[in-house]
Amino acid sequence: MLYYLFEYLDKLDMPGAGLFRYISFRSALALLTSIFISMIVGKKIILYLQKKQIGETVRELGLRGEESKRGTPTMGGIIIILSIVIPILLFADLSNVYVLLMLITTLWLGFVGFMDDYIKVFKKDKEGLKGRFKVYGQVGLGILVGAAFYFSNSVVIKIKEKNNTNIVYSKEDIRFNDNSTKPGYISVKSTKTTIPFIKNNEFDYKWLVSFLPEKWQDKVVWLVFILVVVLIVTAVSNGTNLTDGLDGLAAGTSSIAGATLGILAYVSGNIIFSDYLNIMYIPHIGELVVFASAFIGAMVGFLWYNSYPAQVFMGDTGSLTIGGIIAVFAIVIRKELLLPLLAGVFLLESLSVILQVSYFKYTKRKYGEGRRIFLMSPIHHHFQKKGIHENKIVIRFWIVAIFFAVLTIITLKIR
Repeated sequence: MLYYLFEYLDKLDMPGAGLFRYISFRSALALLTSIFISMIVGKKIILYLQKKQIGETVRELGLRGEESKRGTPTMGGIIIILSIVIPILLFADLSNVYVLLMLITTLWLGFVGFMDDYIKVFKKDKEGLKGRFKVYGQVGLGILVGAAFYFSNSVVIKIKEKNNTNIVYSKEDIRFNDNSTKPGYISVKSTKTTIPFIKNNEFDYKWLVSFLPEKWQDKVVWLVFILVVVLIVTAVSNGTNLTDGLDGLAAGTSSIAGATLGILAYVSGNIIFSDYLNIMYIPHIGELVVFASAFIGAMVGFLWYNSYPAQVFMGDTGSLTIGGIIAVFAIVIRKELLLPLLAGVFLLESLSVILQVSYFKYTKRKYGEGRRIFLMSPIHHHFQKKGIHENKIVIRFWIVAIFFAVLTIITLKIR
């Protein structure tokens, strides 16, 4: 809202109003506002949850310190959602299709997670929302995002015109992080994405349907793309949900991933940096830096109360939401194939569960009794069982997340 106000004031030559044209300025405001909301408003929400006795029902897992968490307020994901949505409404360009997609993602999966927590807390059903309904919500979001890529004329990439290498850049190309009308570039509607560690690092999903007659390829490839989006959204949001098992673990690792995505969005939306790094130039994607800043602020502010010992848990309201945000963000900046690196912690958590369950079922069929690879899955509980303090596990996982984040960024140059 303030974005449009100051845009109007700038036209009236009001001194200082032009600052709102800078993505960096609005990102800083979004970050600070998000932290303020999550810390100040968050405290009031926690007190309300305590008053209404909306507490966590801890499963009997036989873990050290488990009993002390019983009754801790849950559904804290509401704090995260408010801390993201309000700054975006204030400081982002709401006509930007990518910002709208991220807002829809936040509210969509926030609602799915809220319903799951509501059923657990108020209906006293430990299972929460039936698994198939969660999947329906994730699949529906994936279809919506994929359809937006197909139908929206704003979702394009820019490529250089052939035989046009002498393109002159101006200072505004850096200052405002986006110059979609730059001469020498043409808009292309494409299903291309980025492959890490490959020199000419663009992969077109069209290759997957190259065996079809050419007249069908352009249509069928979008169905394939939508299927890929659905799989990514489902996998990452569930992976984040599994990671949310220790105080500060999901929030900390997600903030690191969010910062990395913000960097990738900035360079992808800047005509000079994208040309220098030889990466895909996506017009208007730089606006997502504002969203990434609000996301980071929400995570950091939430950590104020969620760090050990946690005063509030995010619940599925938060974990499903932040997983969906990371997934859709990576998709819209055409970096979804970097997710195994960027979301490496979530991947490890998911793999530990898959391996544990698969091996248990296999050995039960073969030997008559189920055997386990880990003492407990997800893998963070394995380390708890080994007697490592919860806080040390969380910090070590943050370090691993930083390692993965750095690897993700250097893929821009190492090919």
